[in-house]
Amino acid sequence: MAKWVRVAHQGREYIGKLEGDTVRVHSGSMFAGAEATSQAFPLAAAKLLTPSVPGKIVALIDNYHELLTKLDHAVPSEPLYFLKGNNSVLAHGETIRAPKSYGGKVVYEGELGIVIGRRTSGVIEGDAARHIFGYTCINDVTAIEIIAKDPVFAQWTRAKSFDTFGVFGPCIETEVDPSKLTVKTILNGQERQNYPLSDIVFPPEKLVSLISQDMTLEAGDVIACGSSVGVGSMTPGSTVSVEIEGVGTLTNKFE
Repeated sequence: MAKWVRVAHQGREYIGKLEGDTVRVHSGSMFAGAEATSQAFPLAAAKLLTPSVPGKIVALIDNYHELLTKLDHAVPSEPLYFLKGNNSVLAHGETIRAPKSYGGKVVYEGELGIVIGRRTSGVIEGDAARHIFGYTCINDVTAIEIIAKDPVFAQWTRAKSFDTFGVFGPCIETEVDPSKLTVKTILNGQERQNYPLSDIVFPPEKLVSLISQDMTLEAGDVIACGSSVGVGSMTPGSTVSVEIEGVGTLTNKFE
């Protein structure tokens, strides 16, 4: 396993790899030629930041067969996606906040995230793996009642892009086969989602290839692979965790 983190420690930001409960500081770019240094400190002495600073978050809908069956939706012939504003990003341990301009339900959506490692434009599926730096956990928070509020225009971007709604981390795992993993979401100690990533419609390499035909992806950008069954609402005071064994556990409070 190789888990990369971004942290704040004693007033400075660092990148590094986790060695147990210790951060081994690296110099240079996480995505290009980072080198280990002699500096290390306990993870408990640092504040976890989002593991990358994405220029954009591309987020999928209808990307799991079980969910499509439940919704009675056809399997899409191409990825269905929207963009979450980069203003929405939030790290592990920070607080998800309900927007003051919205009084409806706010829902969690536990997902696998793909972190892009290099500029990616028009790549074929066979080359896409070289453009994936690694994987992370995502909570694609949504103001669910906004999406269909206007009968003329579905407001996916607005519903998904409030400040604190783009939650991901705590790290990026670079040595894992996502097809063998399971996503779990735990709300206040109760399991609400548990679905295998093998049920995905468009797996990571295909997603990266197809999305890169539409737009250039940059190092640090994130693709949220979509969620499956079990999405539900959070009430103020809730704690929600997205767990992907081999990748990490992303935990946040909702207020």
